[in-house]
Amino acid sequence: MPKSNLPTYAIVELLIRLEKHNPTIGGYKNHTEFDTGVIVKTSGGSIEFTKELVEQQFHDPEKITEKELAQTALLFKN
Repeated sequence: MPKSNLPTYAIVELLIRLEKHNPTIGGYKNHTEFDTGVIVKTSGGSIEFTKELVEQQFHDPEKITEKELAQTALLFKN
């Protein structure tokens, strides 16, 4: 299994930000990276993020708009 390159705390921060748009997402449990994205398991289900979104949260989080967060929250599956 390849080593994770994405910072886990950036994923956790994204989940916290998404809670405002969908409180059922829940807390971080684990994640699995793929070529283009990451699937995050939460206490409420799962959600997929692009690697670019996680990197943006890590390097420049203020550039992620509320609209982008709202659209991302729609990807949640319980």
